Amino acid sequence: MRVSVDRDLCVGAGQCVLSAEEVFDQDLHDGLVVLRTPDPSLAGLDAVRDAVDRCPAGAVTLHEG
Repeated sequence: MRVSVDRDLCVGAGQCVLSAEEVFDQDLHDGLVVLRTPDPSLAGLDAVRDAVDRCPAGAVTLHEG
């Protein structure tokens, strides 16, 4: 599994961080998403899926396979 983010789409809602703080963070200057790791553990898969579903801007993508 691989995660990607599009900072141009991000609106800074922070839902990704609330869902999977080990994978996502927010930039202190503009509040936009920061990807901590593009290759999270399998144990965090449900949290990452939740982050994808909760992102209001569609800025978080999960690539499975």
